[in-house]
Amino acid sequence: MDRIKSFRDVKIRPALIQLLNLGILISSALVLWKGLMCITACESPVVVVLTGSMEPGFRRGDILFLHMNKEPIRAGEIVVYNIDVHERKDTGEIDILTKGDNNPVDDVSLYSGGQLWLNRHHIIGRAKGYLPYVGYLTIIMTETPMIKYALIGVMALLVITTKE
Repeated sequence: MDRIKSFRDVKIRPALIQLLNLGILISSALVLWKGLMCITACESPVVVVLTGSMEPGFRRGDILFLHMNKEPIRAGEIVVYNIDVHERKDTGEIDILTKGDNNPVDDVSLYSGGQLWLNRHHIIGRAKGYLPYVGYLTIIMTETPMIKYALIGVMALLVITTKE
């Protein structure tokens, strides 16, 4: 009889509500991200500048907001690209060569082996706005994984211990 009473003392309902709230929070973030992808026509509508190659225009840790449209890419535009291998087919696409403002040479050394140019399908999006230094936390978490794990642990602990 004592075991049944102690089992009833365990508050399962509040724990389930907290778990449900966590699920709703994660689902909301995913829906927001997918919505941004649809609105901006970008696979990654928000990115963090990871290096100083775009200085002085954008600095390390700045968050860039991207958008993609059908207009041709012009010289001087700020683009974010995906480095991967694609077979070149005779499609009539314009070849694109990128260079960071703070780099002495172009980005050919960053492209996939033997690739000399980017094509439109390599471009993820065009920079349309930015927030300075807001993405620096992302850089810190990438460079120091222990901080990332500590933050995740603290957030999990808060979810578990927080009352409604």
